[in-house]
Amino acid sequence: MTASGPTGDDLVEILAALANPIRLRIVATLAGSRDYVSHLAREIGVSRPLLHMHLRRLEAAGLIAGRLELSEDGKAMKYYEVTDFSLHLTASAVAEAVKTLTRSDPEKGPAPKEST
Repeated sequence: MTASGPTGDDLVEILAALANPIRLRIVATLAGSRDYVSHLAREIGVSRPLLHMHLRRLEAAGLIAGRLELSEDGKAMKYYEVTDFSLHLTASAVAEAVKTLTRSDPEKGPAPKEST
């Protein structure tokens, strides 16, 4: 992200990450307090493998961060928390972000170069 707002590519990644009800529920749950994977899976009502898939997507977009910690009994536990992000969408913010797009579709990879 830039000081004035996210780049076009960042905005696409952030919006794609948030465009899923499970991921929205994850962010909402973590907004209250950080949590570890097993407890978060129970809170959200999904399996741990499915939760891990969604956590990876949110983490890649920079919306959450995970940290491995040892519990009192020596078990490794991964805790997640919401990052300090703020997104204020306006038409002009989207227009500015579009100027910095480097890919036409993030699922398809980089945009092909235009020939003149």
